Amino acid sequence: MNAGNGDPIWEKIRDETAQDAQKEPMLASFLYSVVLNHKRLEDALSFILASKLGSSTVPALTLRDLIDEAYANDPDIGVAIRADIEAVVTRDPACRGYSQPLLYFKGFHSIQAYRAAHYYWQNERRPLALYMQSRISEAFAVDIHPGARLGKGLFFDHATSIVIGETAVVDDDFSMLHEVTLGGTGKAGGDRHPKIRRGVLIGAGAKVLGNIVIGEGAKIGAGSVVLEDVPPHCTVAGVPAKQIGYPAYALPALEMDQQLEHGKAPKREPDRQKK
Repeated sequence: MNAGNGDPIWEKIRDETAQDAQKEPMLASFLYSVVLNHKRLEDALSFILASKLGSSTVPALTLRDLIDEAYANDPDIGVAIRADIEAVVTRDPACRGYSQPLLYFKGFHSIQAYRAAHYYWQNERRPLALYMQSRISEAFAVDIHPGARLGKGLFFDHATSIVIGETAVVDDDFSMLHEVTLGGTGKAGGDRHPKIRRGVLIGAGAKVLGNIVIGEGAKIGAGSVVLEDVPPHCTVAGVPAKQIGYPAYALPALEMDQQLEHGKAPKREPDRQKK
């Protein structure tokens, strides 16, 4: 995706950052180096991620070249980056503009770094992908296996102690809070991780384990342990999780409402099949 002039999200980020540099001169040098000196959103993002993930053995300059390569060769990543920024802005009441996720939110950073690692996993450069996964986990406390398949429009709120396993699939428009695990149930190999459909919301501390399907528009209460399929547009909670009601919205991820409803089942389309 060409992210030069005509990219409204990048233009908003630059405008906000320029205003912040004027309001807070102590941060002007930082804001110019990470945003205002760059021509495209991808350029600024790769600079930020490389500065956070670089090490003495694989320096930031090398990592930035690798991230730039992934972003350049897969235009879908640019589309996903912008959808993820929009998700943060529209779902997080603590977010005051488009520049904040880019500059400060490690949930956003971890997803975009994963996208580069996933690119290399898909292109059979797996040692590199695993190295990037390790650095992402160390830097952001978010451990996403590069083999996992994540959609766009994702929001990881706070994003500490998140684990997503190798064969997990997460569809578009998904939200979750900190300390969530999308994991397996033992040491068996193969397809062993959850499949999360569109619009699902997972509360803080929930564990979703095994090759199960969480249906479109479902909600999982905080602290729950989910071991079985969850039907579309249902609310589950508890250890082990049981159905307790129905979300007030068709796609709970978009609303971030943590209340556990006990209402009537809405009429919805059937869930998609496992991928």
